[in-house]
Amino acid sequence: MTTDPVRSATMRAVKAKDTAPEMIVRRLAHGLGCRFRLHRKDLPGTPDLVFTGRRKIVMVNGCFWHGHGCARGARQPKTNGDYWRAKIGRNAARDAANLAALEGAGWEVLTVWECETKVAGRPALEDRLRGFLVGA
Repeated sequence: MTTDPVRSATMRAVKAKDTAPEMIVRRLAHGLGCRFRLHRKDLPGTPDLVFTGRRKIVMVNGCFWHGHGCARGARQPKTNGDYWRAKIGRNAARDAANLAALEGAGWEVLTVWECETKVAGRPALEDRLRGFLVGA
């Protein structure tokens, strides 16, 4: 099997931490006056933002990688489709298991999707975060 060097470089550049959607959510949460810890490895799924005192967690998921139902998440790869469908399915199953484990341990979890961080959706996202974190 030969690999396209451009595709390999693109895939290598995909980050797990400090992504643009995650940075947007961090700024919004910080703007609400909430302080948080990042990527706690001692919790299932290594949550993106952990509000320890409130027992709340915000997970920021990429639509494609986690199988969201939006246009970007529903997009099917043109090559190696079986591999990607299986991978995204495993990601979704792992997300569900991590969510169940966190909730079972007494954490409240909010999942923010990449598509919600786009400019048009930011006021609604800020309202969701405010309702989840501050309760107002």
